[in-house]
Amino acid sequence: MKVLLLVGLGALFFAYYWDDNFDPASLQGARVLLTGASVGVGEELAYHYARLGSHLVLTAHTEALLQKVVGNCRKLGAPKVFYIAADMASPEVPERVVQFALDKLGGLDYLVMNHLGAAPAGTRGRSAQATRWLMQALGSAPAPSGLRFLLRPVTRSRHLQMNFLSYVQLTSLALPSLTDSKGSLVVVSSLLGRVPTSFSSPYSAAKFALDSFFGSLRRELDVQDVNVAITMCVLGLQDRASAAEGVRGVTRAKAAPGPKAALAVIRGSATRASGVFYPWRFHLLCLLRGWMPQPRAWFIRQELNITTPAAA
Repeated sequence: MKVLLLVGLGALFFAYYWDDNFDPASLQGARVLLTGASVGVGEELAYHYARLGSHLVLTAHTEALLQKVVGNCRKLGAPKVFYIAADMASPEVPERVVQFALDKLGGLDYLVMNHLGAAPAGTRGRSAQATRWLMQALGSAPAPSGLRFLLRPVTRSRHLQMNFLSYVQLTSLALPSLTDSKGSLVVVSSLLGRVPTSFSSPYSAAKFALDSFFGSLRRELDVQDVNVAITMCVLGLQDRASAAEGVRGVTRAKAAPGPKAALAVIRGSATRASGVFYPWRFHLLCLLRGWMPQPRAWFIRQELNITTPAAA
């Protein structure tokens, strides 16, 4: 049975990755709005799109870093590159960013959401405190009713606004243009949005919310015959200083290389795949979660720097 199971899983992954009809020419002239474009996977996404001849609007918090990326994209051959420095933790920013992109590009073929707010990681106390803060922010908002409620000004924490609400706002605002172009929504998320782990409850809560929201939205679009693809990208730890610092001393996981992760996102979204997993083993971990919903503490400790207290 174990052999059959391994053979079956191998066949599944072989079929999943072999069926790749990616055509680089399909991205030539594509109109792309990319968030979180100044560092890490976002920066590498910008460079891949530039090489493929896409028209770009890039946004991130730090203008100096954006200017550097824009300059590199022009050297790599991007026909049009614009940027707008913006902080997605501010509720009014998504509307300004989308309108800027529509004005500069005349429409959108891809909305690639990659921005990330800092999330605490570390001791149990810090995690509990941050979760309490997040839940209080949720409780201050009125009950949701469709996409329109996200455009009303309500009291939100920066973490919640950055890591969840801004994604939904951007989607709501860009969806009419993407519907016209039969375009794609690309959500760069994390394994922690599929498989919960220790000491990451605020971050995991936001990522699980993204997975649930866009999974539901995909079904709604299908029912309404709206030809907009949604690609959820499950990536590992990003290879940038802020991400590494946030989990220093907590996890043994190594950062995934940005260029390869970005290329996986590009290929998956261009072929309108529903999911992208990088590294590939993350797909297996997501499947295993359904079979082992309550993993033993020993298994969890293999990814965390936790020592078991000595017996008294």
